[in-house]
Amino acid sequence: MEQQARRELNNGFGDAMARAVEIVLTPVIMGFFGWLLDRWLGTWPVFALIFFVFTIGYVIWKMFVRYDEEMRRHEARIPGRKPGAIT
Repeated sequence: MEQQARRELNNGFGDAMARAVEIVLTPVIMGFFGWLLDRWLGTWPVFALIFFVFTIGYVIWKMFVRYDEEMRRHEARIPGRKPGAIT
């Protein structure tokens, strides 16, 4: 049992690191592409800000959906709990 608990803990650390990188790098990369587009079109910083803000919103939404799905799966494993029951 100890080995499985350790494996779950390590998976948790890996998932957290992947999500942290996703939160930071994805908007920065999209902002950079927006900056390149702004530089090419001469419209600084319109597209950089639009891409950055849109990507931040998308990443937050995606993480909320993923979190909600994980919690529903976790709650379904609770003994004696009926699926969809509100506590």
